[in-house]
Amino acid sequence: QVQLVESGGGSAQSGGSLRLSCAASGLTSSRYGMGWFLQAPGKEREFVAAITWGGSTYYVDSVKGRFTISRDNAKNTVYLQMNSLKPDDTAVYYCAAATTNYLYVRATEYAYWGQGTQVTVSS
Repeated sequence: QVQLVESGGGSAQSGGSLRLSCAASGLTSSRYGMGWFLQAPGKEREFVAAITWGGSTYYVDSVKGRFTISRDNAKNTVYLQMNSLKPDDTAVYYCAAATTNYLYVRATEYAYWGQGTQVTVSS
């Protein structure tokens, strides 16, 4: 059974930082792409960042220079370091795992999802 467990969400002031973690277990593929998405109230889930097994990354324009996605393959864990946070970053953040190793940006391309973790940024 595949499980993705996120942690590290919470509250921050505008300009502050948070680090999200996502631990994966039960994945049968030896190499797989992973990503982070966000969903604000009343809105659709949106792509934030993706990373391949080898560490190639891709970001949505709105977080470039502020967020960094990384992974520790030995721990089957992906991270999202969020700096210079803005109130518009407030959302539930989800990690996702694909079954193949690629930089996927569409939610439909990911097979597995975590439960989500709330990030709230106040001005």
